[in-house]
Amino acid sequence: MSTGPGAASAPAPDHHDTPSGPRRGTSMFASLKVRNYRLFFMGQVVSNIGTWMQRIAQDWLVLSLTGSSAAVGITTALQFLPMLLFGLYGGVLVDRLRKRPTLLVTQSAMALTAIFLAVLTLTGHVEVWHVYLAAFAMGLATVMDNPARQSFVSELVGPDQLQNAVSLNSANFQSARLVGPAVAGVMITGVGTGWAFLANGLSFVAPLTGLLLMRARDLHVVRRAPRGKGQLREGLRYVAGRPELIWTIVLVGFIGTFGFNFPVFLSAFADDVFDAGAGEYSLFNTLMAVGSLAGALLAARRGTARLRVLIAAALGFGALEIVAAVAPTLWLFALLMVPIGVFSMTVNVTANTSIQMSTDPAMRGRVMALYMMVFLGGSPVGAPIVGWVTDTYGPRVGFAAGGTVAALAAAVIGLILARVGNLRLTIGWHHGHPRLHFVPRDRQEELARAA
Repeated sequence: MSTGPGAASAPAPDHHDTPSGPRRGTSMFASLKVRNYRLFFMGQVVSNIGTWMQRIAQDWLVLSLTGSSAAVGITTALQFLPMLLFGLYGGVLVDRLRKRPTLLVTQSAMALTAIFLAVLTLTGHVEVWHVYLAAFAMGLATVMDNPARQSFVSELVGPDQLQNAVSLNSANFQSARLVGPAVAGVMITGVGTGWAFLANGLSFVAPLTGLLLMRARDLHVVRRAPRGKGQLREGLRYVAGRPELIWTIVLVGFIGTFGFNFPVFLSAFADDVFDAGAGEYSLFNTLMAVGSLAGALLAARRGTARLRVLIAAALGFGALEIVAAVAPTLWLFALLMVPIGVFSMTVNVTANTSIQMSTDPAMRGRVMALYMMVFLGGSPVGAPIVGWVTDTYGPRVGFAAGGTVAALAAAVIGLILARVGNLRLTIGWHHGHPRLHFVPRDRQEELARAA
């Protein structure tokens, strides 16, 4: 995998996977030793909990106002629509601008949007179109906030600790996924949805304070792209000319579109397969969040972003979905949510880190915008397809189909990357266990001659 700033390259053997050579592992919380990243991380802890609270409160408010699940779907679509329409242009702007001031603006905009919705709700003047407008406004802010926040991590910690920092960010988000909905449920029941929106708006004080307290001299200097014409096309050509970028994004696209539609799969299994209720559906999501948190922490400890890990994790993720699809009992199905969460987060973190480490810093905003557009846009596109398969042929077939697509995509893309990189698969034994390796063809031929 290329870690340099320019030339197109294919995935390298494992010992070239990181700029500083091979590393067996790293401290799980190594990035937190960096003051600027520590401020960033602590701010995100508070803000992510608020974000999950708003997601729950927003859906509940729309359902209360309209009684329509379709209206909830429209709200979600409006929040993702700006990323699908303008995501690449947001990446162009992020590459031109300094990341910290950009984040100060986008985070402030999201805070004001949440407070605006809180005031309308608490005063009893809220209507469903207000929620639609707020969701769209949040989506517009995300167009620049997401690539800026993703690419800013490398400026905080540098390339050597990038995987650790990205992994901890994912662990942070998954921890909030466990806490935020629970707090939102208590708050909505106790005092109403408006207070949940207000709590989210105030939660942005934490990341804004962290950004203001950072030391500019400690940031890793990144060359910004100059203003010019054709920068969007330049970014797309850059990705298209680098197999380790384009095929990783394609893989994430397939998995995100067909494998990550868990609201469709899990609700169908809870209701139709096991004749259970909302409690079991919540249990499935909680166990998956536990697995995702564990996967993020394991990735933080691993300290490297290897393409073979990405391909293996994607294969494992698809295989586990197929196994879960035929699970005969509720409790076996529920337990399988933990490893599925682990493998899904390994795919997410490894893809994110490998893309950032393979990208010229001046291009990182555009590349990460494309990555996030494919990753976030996949589920809304795939959900109707997956939902139709699930309704027509049953939840087990739908879940198995999603896993099959993920596994096949991983296998095909793994072979493509190996061929582009002039690599061959070798199988050996290590301490009595089979072990797979991609090695250069010329090296394998030397080993064969020596044998």
